[in-house]
Amino acid sequence: MLTVLNPFDKHQPFPPVDKALREPNGLLAMGGCLSPERLCNAYRHGIFPWFGENEPILWWSPDPRLVLRPERVKVSRSLGKRLRRGEFAFTHDVCFADVVEACAGPRSMVAGTWITADMKRAYRRLYEQGSAHSFEAWREGELVGGLYGVALGRVFFGESMFHRATDASKAAFAHACGRLAEWGYALIDCQVHTQHLASLGAGEIPRREFVHLLEAYCEQAAAPGAWQPSREDIR
Repeated sequence: MLTVLNPFDKHQPFPPVDKALREPNGLLAMGGCLSPERLCNAYRHGIFPWFGENEPILWWSPDPRLVLRPERVKVSRSLGKRLRRGEFAFTHDVCFADVVEACAGPRSMVAGTWITADMKRAYRRLYEQGSAHSFEAWREGELVGGLYGVALGRVFFGESMFHRATDASKAAFAHACGRLAEWGYALIDCQVHTQHLASLGAGEIPRREFVHLLEAYCEQAAAPGAWQPSREDIR
């Protein structure tokens, strides 16, 4: 039976992730709240929220898990050419709310969004307390791509990305991987398989292995200076 969480107890433990359903893959619990405490506790244990408008909060821990070592990101020949030409400028944490809003926007072949108003507020709170972050790609002063996620220890938990120009989200992701590697991050959680992320080098590992990696890396500190204010020029 699916565990129902208490919405008034933000410190309530989650059930063990091996109790998650096989179908739908990874559904673990429902209810609770989106407080910073509960969200950080979820990510620390390999769990993330994913639900639609007018649905209860649903918590997931799929098996297998899609992950990427930031230093192993794959850059295609065409993307490499764009990066070498300096087609994009990059920043981080410059316009977090704008990135989340763009990620929540309509997409071709997809109806609705899982980034509800409640989710936007929840991640803005995480950003304000220093746990959530964004990476931005700019072209001629316009925000054309980016991604956001949650950082705990040496793990970055990616949540969503967007693009308004060809290769802009891939460019932002490649830039993010470079910065995260510089800052000592060991792992990027990409959640579930997509062809887009697989093309960038992400691969699946068993959930049990993923949880073991979190136990190690979430307790380790990133390099000094990580997430210092962006100094890149937006051009």
